[in-house]
Amino acid sequence: MSPRCRSCSPVPAELRDAAGLLERRWTMATIYACSSGAARFNEFRQSLPGVSPTTLSERLDQLEKAGVVERTLVSGRPPHSEYRLTPRGERLAAAVAGLLAK
Repeated sequence: MSPRCRSCSPVPAELRDAAGLLERRWTMATIYACSSGAARFNEFRQSLPGVSPTTLSERLDQLEKAGVVERTLVSGRPPHSEYRLTPRGERLAAAVAGLLAK
């Protein structure tokens, strides 16, 4: 029998914040969809059938604020935005992919 923990370590605020973000619907799926490279908003919509444009926009904004994805404005006709994982996002995507491993 293993010894009982008499005093658990306090949970860092950063971990609570990350858990709060990840528990939101479509967050992990959005991270996974972004793991194959830069994507435009409508490419995410095609990869994530069922997500509303409003929800997807909210998740991308939240992930950008959390430092998981970065948004780049691309000039052209018409100008558009692309989203890609940051190094932090790549580590998180690897953890998400690990959940799918058998």
